[in-house]
Amino acid sequence: MQTEPGAPPRRPYVLLSCAMSIDGCLDAPGPRRLVLSGAADLDRVDAERAEADAIMVGAATVRRDNPRLLIRSAARRAVRIARDLPEHPARVTLTASGDLDPGARFFAPAGAGAVVYCAAPQAPRLQLLLNDVAEVIAVPPPVRLVAILADLSRRGVRRLLVEGGARLGREFLAAGLVDELALAVAPFFVGVAAAPRFAGPAVYPHGPGRPMHLAEVRQLDEVVLLRYLLGEDTPAARGEAWARPDRDEAEGARGPHDRGTGDPDGSAIRGDPGAVDPGAGGIRGEPEEDRGDRDPETGGIRGGP
Repeated sequence: MQTEPGAPPRRPYVLLSCAMSIDGCLDAPGPRRLVLSGAADLDRVDAERAEADAIMVGAATVRRDNPRLLIRSAARRAVRIARDLPEHPARVTLTASGDLDPGARFFAPAGAGAVVYCAAPQAPRLQLLLNDVAEVIAVPPPVRLVAILADLSRRGVRRLLVEGGARLGREFLAAGLVDELALAVAPFFVGVAAAPRFAGPAVYPHGPGRPMHLAEVRQLDEVVLLRYLLGEDTPAARGEAWARPDRDEAEGARGPHDRGTGDPDGSAIRGDPGAVDPGAGGIRGEPEEDRGDRDPETGGIRGGP
């Protein structure tokens, strides 16, 4: 991914974050929530949100989990405001069906607001339904990730946090669109065949012949965080400052559990949507089994995105 010096990147830096059991389950079957993260890992996710320009989840996540996707820490929010950033990152979802409830917490007024990428045939109806609670951007079906990332980049999003669900994460990984993968592993097994799992069957670019780079192993109470960097041609590998904020400097100013960074020149979604061209790596629906999102405000991993 090469760009001219000083030019905006073709897509944001993408961090995919999720939690799973030791046997790779993102949830257990049934309506009850399976909590996979403890307080320390939830604080880590909150810190990642504070560093992001936008947070993306699938439409099935919005329907099922009703997440707010906001920053919990008042100190982190204050740091963003002091840096002339929106109090909360933009919230982004994508839908092929247009089946979204305008009363969902995802659409509550906060920070940089909400943006919905919708398959073009359903977009006019969805815009009328959502009215002014979100901007709806029509995309030629199928809704493709490459086109969405390019549009987000044009809108000033330099760092995107993807939180779920299972299918959305798999699509990002299989399309080679993830720069950083944060896996929180809970200390137990689920052991149920019907449970949704991380990274289901697909053709992934990082197979045995091209492994990911293990950048960090961290203990968060009883949870283990594994942080991987994917590929050499990433913004972080090229040393672009916006890709990975200077955490040492940030933590020195605010303490190890109170990080908040971002790019003051490229944070909120803004500007005209422009043309969204279809590309590779697409989301072709919103299956009900697409589960595995986390919302710090709801106390961990719910049974799905």
